[in-house]
Amino acid sequence: MAAATLTLALDQLTKLWAVAALESGPVHVVGPLRLALVYNKAGAFGLGGAFVPFLAVAALAVVLVMATTGSATTRPLVAVSLGLLLGGAIGNVADRLVRGSGGFLQGGVVDFVDVGFWPVFNLADSAITCGCFLLLWANRGPERPPERGTRPERPPERGTRPERPPERGTRPPKEAG
Repeated sequence: MAAATLTLALDQLTKLWAVAALESGPVHVVGPLRLALVYNKAGAFGLGGAFVPFLAVAALAVVLVMATTGSATTRPLVAVSLGLLLGGAIGNVADRLVRGSGGFLQGGVVDFVDVGFWPVFNLADSAITCGCFLLLWANRGPERPPERGTRPERPPERGTRPERPPERGTRPPKEAG
């Protein structure tokens, strides 16, 4: 929950700053990077206009379900990634609730980071994207660390064959001697 709280707080603080500081016009930072105030009433990257309320509620519900399943408590990377997703989703849904009068979840999300070749975005968008990538990375393969109290199997030493258990009904060979 700490990652979600921190993400939400930083997102809302940066949006408050952007509304106050960028209302008079964009600010060039360096290269193609500029800060420009935009109220995004569509979905992610300007897509899904009519479906935004449904998508916002569905995304928030999925993240809440994932966060309450308990898997995050045993895996720190999963906990951080879910915190980023939850904080970012709540930050953008909050904008839709309070920034506009077009109906339920029809307000505009404050976006202000403009890199020129990508749609304008905000800290919540970045947190959601990073959270998704971290979650995929945390679940990238079938390998799982051994559970506590168990020893991982040792591979056979180089140049030796692993011992095979005797077949049923036979005795192991006697050693010469």
